[in-house]
Amino acid sequence: MSRKGNCWDNACMENFFSHFKTECFYLYSFRTADEVKDAVNRYIRFYNHQRFQKKLNNLSPYQYRTQAA
Repeated sequence: MSRKGNCWDNACMENFFSHFKTECFYLYSFRTADEVKDAVNRYIRFYNHQRFQKKLNNLSPYQYRTQAA
């Protein structure tokens, strides 16, 4: 944890939400709250199980964790 008022505390979540908004939320128009909930659940599953990340040697987070174990 950094000192109060330092932006580095939220960097991980801000990075995730930036990806979420550009890769999911801004691409679709939603009519109901259930559609938004479904899209969020699908994106989180995609982000953790299928989306490769360069910083993880081009593996998904799930593949990286199972490889490390």
